[in-house]
Amino acid sequence: MILDVKVSLDPTLGCGQAHRWIKKGKIWEGVLGDRIITLEEKEEKIVCGGTSDRKMMLEYLRYEDDIDLIYSEISGDPFVRGLAAACPGMRILRQDAWECIATYVIATNANVKRIAAMTDSVCRTYGKDIGGRFSFPDAKAIAEGPHLIKGCGLGYREGRFVELAEKVADRVIVPDDLKKMNYEECSGALKEINGIGDKVADCISLFAYGHLNAFPIDARIEKVLKEKYGVCGGYRRLSAFAKERFGRFAGYAQELLYHCDTILGSQAQAGGSQPI
Repeated sequence: MILDVKVSLDPTLGCGQAHRWIKKGKIWEGVLGDRIITLEEKEEKIVCGGTSDRKMMLEYLRYEDDIDLIYSEISGDPFVRGLAAACPGMRILRQDAWECIATYVIATNANVKRIAAMTDSVCRTYGKDIGGRFSFPDAKAIAEGPHLIKGCGLGYREGRFVELAEKVADRVIVPDDLKKMNYEECSGALKEINGIGDKVADCISLFAYGHLNAFPIDARIEKVLKEKYGVCGGYRRLSAFAKERFGRFAGYAQELLYHCDTILGSQAQAGGSQPI
């Protein structure tokens, strides 16, 4: 199946916003729902395997985002303009709400490699084998087997992860309900969940709920804001600066800034065509 969407797969799937994609040669392999999906760039087209559900794939890749417009707006900032020119076609993904919340509860204080390993361990323990890869489990499967979490290597995160699953299984937390909320309401509701603070709430708001003005701030972004813009302070101050400077598409600017060293290093070596 050919997907008619402007996207560069390497920076989109390899930038750490989603943790179930693996690159094998020129092909990206991931798991969406109970399907193993493959994506490949070929002659400026995206070839998709593993599903015939075009609508699902286009929505996952946020086909409705006008990348040219978005890049034009955030390129009002000179530094981001250079990053955008070196990394064209990167998209924010639209992830499943439950999976995104659960994954980012796991993600606290861990690097991308560790997050992927923990997520894979949870899927192997609780998910369904779909042919060498495993589906992301539903909340009920985790809630009904809390003792199995000990083998997933989550460390101190395991208690809050099981608590989240139990509350979602009992419908105390309904991830889809947050889709009706604006950014402030969504972020506030997420921060009521054990283990979710400002940064994780912004990650989930951006990657699951499509609030493109969300600007997650961790130690790396703090460093970039200090070095490139001379701005320091607490989360609220940095967030306000970013949203004023980058506007309604601050989340896209954040992804570029987060990987600025890699993007600029690749640009120097190979024209920036595959920066991540």
